[in-house]
Amino acid sequence: MQHALRLDGVVKRFGAMTAVDHLSFAVAPGEVFGFLGGNGAGKTTSLRMVLDIIRPDAGSIEVLGKPPGRESSRHLGFLPEERGLYRSMTALETVVYFGRLKGMTAGDARAKGRELLDRFGLGANLKTGVDKLSKGMAQKVQLATAVINAPRLLILDEPFSGLDPVNQGLLEDEILNAAKGGAAVVFSTHVMQHAERLCDRLLLLAKGAKRFEGTQEAARATLPARLDVVARQSPAGLDGVESATAKGEVGEGWTAWDVRMAPGRDPADLLQHCTMAGVPLRRFEQHRPGLHDVFLHIVGSAEARA
Repeated sequence: MQHALRLDGVVKRFGAMTAVDHLSFAVAPGEVFGFLGGNGAGKTTSLRMVLDIIRPDAGSIEVLGKPPGRESSRHLGFLPEERGLYRSMTALETVVYFGRLKGMTAGDARAKGRELLDRFGLGANLKTGVDKLSKGMAQKVQLATAVINAPRLLILDEPFSGLDPVNQGLLEDEILNAAKGGAAVVFSTHVMQHAERLCDRLLLLAKGAKRFEGTQEAARATLPARLDVVARQSPAGLDGVESATAKGEVGEGWTAWDVRMAPGRDPADLLQHCTMAGVPLRRFEQHRPGLHDVFLHIVGSAEARA
């Protein structure tokens, strides 16, 4: 099986509103795939179709090589945005219950549940009722229910929402561990910092439609490169330079310049062209755009056109 998850031309409408608009992408085993978009972009609707909670109006979905349904559910893990646990159950009972739902034997579910809760710092709270746990503890129990079956496809919908920095780190470690174990991990978020640390590839969604899919480097390449340059004369007019704005004199005839390269041009070309044109340089520093900048550039532009 080449892909753990594949969507092809998926459409979902609610009345006159198109929530998901001809969405296509695929996620391979062992890959961490960021599903990024603002509120109302269609992320949760897409994931609910993958989980067979709702059905698409058009297009097709394959989960572990088959249509979504009960047969593949035992190999899935899901952490919903809206957390919910049975408050009358203990922490261990809760995790075991979800393990049993996913086809595990009672013994295996109990052993794995104990291991997970101990690893998450809840070894002393196995018999504590969920209603007695702090919010952070309860969220770790919910995480344990998502990974107890060592899922081949792990889906996390806004998983970092409400987590403190310590538990965010715990979740990031679990995401990376799952991928190292061969699971395909799909997580939706609107917080770009988590995507920067975790994603092998990402998809940017706006108004239900895909605006970008690829690696982080490819995403950053959609923005013009920005450089801080100290030179004796303006780099404006050199091949590949879109603009050069003087920021001020730095002494002895040198000037600091804010240089923007034309889209798709390699900043290293500027060094070559400065040498060829006889433009002396004292400093050449590239500013690497963050995913937040990329998100605003791609998604903001798409929403402005809508």
